[in-house]
Amino acid sequence: MDMYSSNQIKEGLSRAPHRSLLKALGLDDEQIARPFIGLANSWTDVVPGHVHLDRLAAVVKRGVREAGGTPFEFNTIAICDGLAMGHQGMSASLPSRELVADSVELMTRAHCFDALVLIAGCDKIVPGMLMAAARLDVPALMVTGGPMACGRHRGEVVDLITVFEAVAKVEAGRMSLEELGELEAAACPGPGSCAGMFTANTMACVTEALGFSLPGCSCALAESDQKNRIAHESGRAIMGLLAGDVRPSAILTRDSFVNAARVDLALGGSTNTALHLPAIAHEAGVGFGLSDFDDLSRTTPHLSAMSPGGPMRLSHLDAAGGVGAVMKRLEDDLDLGVMTVNSGPLKDYLPAEVAKVEFFGQPVIHSLADPVHAEGSLAVLRGNLAPQGAVVKQTAVSPGMLRHSGPARVFDGEEAAVAAYTQGRLQAGDVVVVRYEGPAGGPGMREMLALTSLISGGPLDGKVALVTDGRFSGGSRGAAVGHVSPEAARGSLLALVQDGDRIVIDIPGRCLELHVGDEELAVRRAAWRAPAPRYQTGALARYARLVTSAAQGAVLADGPGPEPKEERR
Repeated sequence: MDMYSSNQIKEGLSRAPHRSLLKALGLDDEQIARPFIGLANSWTDVVPGHVHLDRLAAVVKRGVREAGGTPFEFNTIAICDGLAMGHQGMSASLPSRELVADSVELMTRAHCFDALVLIAGCDKIVPGMLMAAARLDVPALMVTGGPMACGRHRGEVVDLITVFEAVAKVEAGRMSLEELGELEAAACPGPGSCAGMFTANTMACVTEALGFSLPGCSCALAESDQKNRIAHESGRAIMGLLAGDVRPSAILTRDSFVNAARVDLALGGSTNTALHLPAIAHEAGVGFGLSDFDDLSRTTPHLSAMSPGGPMRLSHLDAAGGVGAVMKRLEDDLDLGVMTVNSGPLKDYLPAEVAKVEFFGQPVIHSLADPVHAEGSLAVLRGNLAPQGAVVKQTAVSPGMLRHSGPARVFDGEEAAVAAYTQGRLQAGDVVVVRYEGPAGGPGMREMLALTSLISGGPLDGKVALVTDGRFSGGSRGAAVGHVSPEAARGSLLALVQDGDRIVIDIPGRCLELHVGDEELAVRRAAWRAPAPRYQTGALARYARLVTSAAQGAVLADGPGPEPKEERR
């Protein structure tokens, strides 16, 4: 008997008490006899990307019932990265990924669901649910909640990042408080994940490219008829996967991860995928890591100028054919024979051709002959400052900052760096170093959208670089190098940097180097002491003890220590 078969809790004499409890839910014998389908839903009325998921789940349930299943809905937590941004609340975001995965796993183990529909919409919840699906390996598919519509303000298309960057404009006297108030009321017009190619929408697109959601799911707007249709079809599709015993292990193969990474790189997706795809691969037992991202980026063109690196939003990508059209452009470099939750190969996701759709005077999806950039969005830098790697969205860096050398301005935490900016203590040419923000040191590897938005929206835009063992929002742009590994809290070279040290960033050369002599570094190392943990008890203290390197996807160690596992091929 399958360890997750619902027969374990409903068949036989000894299960009479279990059937009694099921009947207390209002089920009759016929409904109990059907396959049990778990609906893991991250609905909450705290997060705009999730506030509508209760309605979407109702549509999925209808599809499940029509196809002969009995749906059971349960919830996971969901953290809004936008609301958590710029303060200590952001420490909770990345750790929540592990809790989401664990909660789906434990609910499925306890209640023996025959299959799963995963319903989520934002940054850490989508990868967390995919991690659980890979771990459990019961038939499963995902319904991503869909992007928010674009905002409009004074004739311009705007989104949440427009508001973040407007704060710097107000501080610089380039925007009035009255206009900022108008903008904040217009930028986020309703439910859905924030409208650009930020982490939430990047992960939705990656999910579709993995073949783990139905065609068109990632770009269908949150409140569209198309999204409701896909949700209904997904409820029916899970029954087909169950009947055919198609499990995540048949879908989440190395070739599928390569496909998804190429689509991500072509779309200019969030640097956070360099954390999440390796973490999902780790659960699937597939070798996929930073080296793969960098290798693929060199041979994958950037094809769509999505916000924050360009003007396009998800609604524009949807109008141009969505992820399927991007995969059509890349088809010669994709494995289109991989299995999908659509009960067929990935080639079924592709349109016959890519329609020429333009906004802002340019095509939404460029041709291979005329890409936005010749290389993909992410670059992995290495050197003495990042021997395990560091990540930068190279397509969102101004050409003049692709190679930069400057003096370090060192801050132990994001707040100190923000204070230095607001006090006018940063200068053009500086390399702003923000450390002790890694997976263990942060803890939780906080995103620094508040800091990057101040820089990008102010007079230092394109004039300073940022290097950190923390990470960046999918909405960040500029010469922002994150995920520096090993992190400072583990005693890496980043912990020894001092004000005035010269740091060299060479993005085309994939290099990040600190220019300080070995003798001086030896003196500094002898004097260095690890900082006290920011949290002594609770979930974040436990996370800091168990989390591995960002280069390993910041997964939790299987044992008591944080030793990273080797990247498997």
